[in-house]
Amino acid sequence: MTPVATRERRGVLQKLGAALLGALLPTRRAKGQAPPPATGNRPLTADGHVPKWGMAIDLDLCTACGGCVVACASENNLPIPVDTSDGAGTGISWMELVAQREGAEGVVSETAPMPCMHCEDPPCTKVCPVGATYANEEGLVIQVWDRCIGCRYCTAACPYSRRYYNWSKPEFPDDLRNLLNPDVATRPEGVVEKCTFCVHRLRKTKETVIREGRTLTDADVVRLPACAQSCPAHAITFGDLADPESRVARAAASPRASRLLEHLGTKPKVYYLSTDRRSSS
Repeated sequence: MTPVATRERRGVLQKLGAALLGALLPTRRAKGQAPPPATGNRPLTADGHVPKWGMAIDLDLCTACGGCVVACASENNLPIPVDTSDGAGTGISWMELVAQREGAEGVVSETAPMPCMHCEDPPCTKVCPVGATYANEEGLVIQVWDRCIGCRYCTAACPYSRRYYNWSKPEFPDDLRNLLNPDVATRPEGVVEKCTFCVHRLRKTKETVIREGRTLTDADVVRLPACAQSCPAHAITFGDLADPESRVARAAASPRASRLLEHLGTKPKVYYLSTDRRSSS
């Protein structure tokens, strides 16, 4: 190679290196210049705080209609329940109506919707050997299905029994395949799954807020999960527990509010508002 060609080649490499370095280094802002708007998956809250997503369920409003259960199953592509004796007890239901107490002659007098508690100190994340479940900075307990090895340690550790194992390959009738939600992946056999607080809907809302150049409001998320959106009585409220002005935070601060198994120290982010109904006796 001639000396001229060598110099030309070196010059081209130097220009490429400078361009690459410029792309990697952050751009210097002028003094007093505002930082660029937030992008990605972080919501734009008015004061810049990181939200803590939670839910409040008012048992005085809940009619146990089961709409939240159906909406959750449809939104999140839950497999059709197995109706055979060998499949008994293996059905998957991210949102479930659970009997709270029994009345005369064993008749259930009250039920409560029960999603994942999305605990602030979740026992399930501490036992997973491969990091397939973790709590993100916004308080959501995430399950990475592709990483799950199906050991079911998390299922055993959850004191609320809110995790489900896929004992068989999920199947959907041909006439329902076109109704599957493209925003939610179907899960394979041999992995654990759970309620996500409809994180895919939350992600879309964040993207909309960023695109519109505004801050996230309580109205954007208060009925965001499918269960809350479908409830005809508006018994389910979703929102930012770190915002004291949000409806969910005000509900959590109510004297009627309590959390399941608080003595375990899991700090669940689902609050139940007790019923005010008076006994007829």
